[in-house]
Amino acid sequence: MDYTDIVRPATYADEAKIHSIFTHMRANDPVALIETDTHDPFYALAKHADIIEVARLHEKFLNTAMPVLASKQDMAARDAQSQMPSVRTLVSVDGEDHKKLRDLTRDWFLPQHLKRFEPICRAIARESVDHMLSLGEEFDFVEDVAVWYPLKVIMKILGVPDEQGDMMLTMTQQMFGAADPEVTKVLTDEERMQLFGEFYAYCTHVTEERRAHPAEDLASVIANGQLDGDPLNLMDTLGYFLIVASAGHDTTSSSTAGALQALLENPAEMQKLRNNLDLIPTMVDESIRWVTPVKHFMRTATEDYPLRDKVIKAGDMVMLLYPSANRDEDIFDSPFEFQADRRPNRHLAFGHGAHHCLGNLLAKMEMRILYEELFSRVREIELNGEPKLIQSTFVSGLKTLPVRMKAA
Repeated sequence: MDYTDIVRPATYADEAKIHSIFTHMRANDPVALIETDTHDPFYALAKHADIIEVARLHEKFLNTAMPVLASKQDMAARDAQSQMPSVRTLVSVDGEDHKKLRDLTRDWFLPQHLKRFEPICRAIARESVDHMLSLGEEFDFVEDVAVWYPLKVIMKILGVPDEQGDMMLTMTQQMFGAADPEVTKVLTDEERMQLFGEFYAYCTHVTEERRAHPAEDLASVIANGQLDGDPLNLMDTLGYFLIVASAGHDTTSSSTAGALQALLENPAEMQKLRNNLDLIPTMVDESIRWVTPVKHFMRTATEDYPLRDKVIKAGDMVMLLYPSANRDEDIFDSPFEFQADRRPNRHLAFGHGAHHCLGNLLAKMEMRILYEELFSRVREIELNGEPKLIQSTFVSGLKTLPVRMKAA
């Protein structure tokens, strides 16, 4: 089997194909060396246990060099811009710097604080269901609901006004670089710089405003954050806004839409949920496993390291294949079955170790609240066409989910 297809965005829009590759890798070559004309060689890790092992060794396997798969062409373009000021985000920083940056907002994402934010999140969920009901019986759940609901939550968290919604949506889609022309508009360098400039100007404005007049939002925490007693510099502040906006949007949007698709394609699980809405939290966790919106992160070895029958050399890159780990037969009973009441659920959709997703509890809260509101007000919902997936090697999920619905 040709494992090199894992570097091609279109492969991830074909679930049968990508999972066939992953299943073959787990059984035959779980630490596979991938060599292509377009990318530097790297090892792809397909097993749950191996991904956990590497993720725990955060001093031996670093994000900094290349956190996400990049082609030789992309790497050359990055090297050409290496003299320009760079934006740091949590996913591209390691060691003490990563811990210090993460600690700035850690408390904000703890359950006791998120509980205070829950009424705001529920109000946005109700508005989203109101909008859905206003569309009539037929609409696209991705385009009309799943894309906008988490974006509005993130905008509220960051204190972004509604009129900036289009800018935020474009920015998050550009950040994750889906290679799908129906999702990510191909921008010229000038257009990309203009978009970045608009986001930069807005974040600068918010930072100045929140330093002068702190509020209860996360924007105030970021704007007033300090490293080693000094305020965050502007590029680190911008990087924080950028990662919160992007990581908090596309991933949650993908899982939210994927949850509904899974329920519609598994009517027995849908009925199980309708009979017992207390299962919504476990359904949410299962949906996140099922979709695994973040397909991979890269790590670079700092020293030689043996893994199964291979020796990863210092300087070698490894690709952590989360969707493969989340279908690992050694970890999950019936991994290719969607089970709304699955327990335990040791999925790796939020990563593991030092880079475990900071906003995982927020994402699960958002999804839980939306589905509580949806199932209390929708009587019937069914597929109304063929769902389609985004082409992307990094973050992907549904780009269309046509449905037909009747209110309760």
